[in-house]
Amino acid sequence: MITAVEAAEKSLLWSHDVLGLHAVADSSGAVRLGAPGQNWDSLLPLVEVTATGHGRIWSGERFIDSAIGERLAYRSHETAADGDWQRTTIRLADPVTGLAADIALWTCPGAGFLRSQVRLVNEGTAPLRLEGVSTLTLGGILDGQGALDGLTLHWADNDWLAECRWRQAPFRDHVVPLSRSAHGHEGRGCFERFSQGSWSTGRHLPMAALTDRAGRAWLWQIESSAGWRYETGEREGAAYLALFGPDDAHHQWHQTLAPGEEFTTVPAVLVGTEAGGLDAAFGELTAYRRRMRRSHPDHTALPVIYNDYMNTLMGDPTTDKLLPLIAAAGAAGAEVFVIDAGWYDDDAQGWWDAVGAWEASDSRFPGGIQQVLDAIRNHGMTPGLWLEPEVIGVRSPLARSLPAEAFFRRGGVRVTEHGRHHLDLRHPAARAHLDRVVDRIVGEWGVGYIKFDYNINIGPGTENGTESAGAGLLGHHRAHLDWLSSLLDRHPGLILENCASGGLRMDYAQLAVVQLQSTSDQQDPLRYPPIAAAAATAATPEQAAVWAYPQPQFSPDEIAFTLVGALPNRVHLSGFLDRMNPEQFSLVRSGISAYKAIRAEIPESLPFWPLGLPSWEDTWIASGLRGQAASWLALWRREPAADERAEVPRPMNQRRSDDATRTLTIPHLRGTGLRPTVLYPATADATAAWDVAAGQLTVRLPRPNTAVLLHLGSESPVPDL
Repeated sequence: MITAVEAAEKSLLWSHDVLGLHAVADSSGAVRLGAPGQNWDSLLPLVEVTATGHGRIWSGERFIDSAIGERLAYRSHETAADGDWQRTTIRLADPVTGLAADIALWTCPGAGFLRSQVRLVNEGTAPLRLEGVSTLTLGGILDGQGALDGLTLHWADNDWLAECRWRQAPFRDHVVPLSRSAHGHEGRGCFERFSQGSWSTGRHLPMAALTDRAGRAWLWQIESSAGWRYETGEREGAAYLALFGPDDAHHQWHQTLAPGEEFTTVPAVLVGTEAGGLDAAFGELTAYRRRMRRSHPDHTALPVIYNDYMNTLMGDPTTDKLLPLIAAAGAAGAEVFVIDAGWYDDDAQGWWDAVGAWEASDSRFPGGIQQVLDAIRNHGMTPGLWLEPEVIGVRSPLARSLPAEAFFRRGGVRVTEHGRHHLDLRHPAARAHLDRVVDRIVGEWGVGYIKFDYNINIGPGTENGTESAGAGLLGHHRAHLDWLSSLLDRHPGLILENCASGGLRMDYAQLAVVQLQSTSDQQDPLRYPPIAAAAATAATPEQAAVWAYPQPQFSPDEIAFTLVGALPNRVHLSGFLDRMNPEQFSLVRSGISAYKAIRAEIPESLPFWPLGLPSWEDTWIASGLRGQAASWLALWRREPAADERAEVPRPMNQRRSDDATRTLTIPHLRGTGLRPTVLYPATADATAAWDVAAGQLTVRLPRPNTAVLLHLGSESPVPDL
């Protein structure tokens, strides 16, 4: 360990060669993180802390420039190996309050990421009320010309049925130049995004990026289901970045540390690339996500999942409805069959506000649910069930039998939202109830897949005693993750899917534990492509569950269109397959065969977007996977969108003159001789030509609302049809 005296003689504390970052202490003990040679004043304190009585030294909308952050001084640091990981801990302390801060920086040798988490300990003599703590700060970000004008800001809006909508704008569109020399002060504003309530991605994804014209990129991710916020702005002529978990202003979070008590922030990660822009940055982030998540066989097995819900049974399963679907799904090549919502519904008034016991309905399954589960196994598939564990309906007997302390409360009143109460998984009765449910479903019924849904936003959280609502939500969130881990400890082969009305809790706190992520509840196949194409920004491809819901009334083009989006990700098959004619069914089965031909490559592949990340109304959308031996490209051509109110097509002046052809530049394949081949559908009349020198692929899709999956390699894998 390096002592404070030694550090005064050598100011470099830590470095990251790939990212080009150094942590440096000055003669006063202040520690900053940035690139060598940057203006010290453009850098931020290594940790920003706001506390009651200790706010900011420059007031505004920004949560940097905190008084405690400015006072935190170097104590010591150490570096240790933890398996493949390397962890450096830098220790700071505030001489006024006695607050100690340990900043843990994780990376792996040769990797282009930095993961950070902060532990605070009150070593003072008086209580300290925290109101906000940063997990990671970075300053001194400039474009390749040493300025801000060349920076572009990228962020992702997220909503029910409209997930992963990436947007971009020049940095200066949101952080305008203020002529600082005229008034001698920093600005008071910033560009910020944050979560609201218990849907962590109900408004935005907890990630964003800065890029420049030379292809350099900084991409970040906050790993929290219980409140997060990031901000970026200008400081001393350079851009800065500050990543936070919950805070008082946005999430009703504050936490009082008595002497000796501690608090640890949510984790966050920063990746950086010198070239390749967002594609390269998302490649680094994908590799990081694979390193940090819990290992599980599903990440490489990638079984095909049939789920009876989307555009099919829609929460109304019965034995009679399920048995033909089970036979058809098995014949199509599915390997997991999930009975979605409604299997427990025996209530004449409906199940929504009566859930909680999770017992199978006698009226829906006259021969018992085991008859249906056995049928699934007999067709060679693993049975799965839908569950919404964190809620108890207001009419459920459990709403009265469980202790009041087992539920979310605010102001001493039990919280009710959309006919449900919310369990607090810190309470032993709540956890014991759910343990009994899952152990019965898995251990006694033999279910091997559970889809965990979450369909209410419970608001800022729960107040247990004197704690703030935001602190209660964070406490529940951490208990929830611990509970999920305990299920997998007891049932190692169990596969867990994370769903929250689709993708409204799509964060890597959850995805570090569970195996799959529902990407959307979008039921319109023409609206799904931008979600499917951008899903790999929010989850690794092998975790991103994309719906494919072909129907007997669909044309061959429509069947292929809905299947293509799922093939480079995780297939969530649905639809009335049992009602299809042989030609339709063969087209579905060939899509599943195509998926099985490439799925072994998916867990090692990295995503890329040769047309850029899609916009919601784009007519052409492309997303690819870059593997070791070949690449795959999903390509959609949609007709111009109509105004949903008047159903008026987009004006002709907004369409391209030849909308049947697109040329896509694929830099990583430039100079490579390859043969572009339509892998699915085999009957497609699409054409593709490759320009080796330019690294450009020209594709023609003669008709709108069609899609293809292309194989880009020297040889084309042939599915076993």
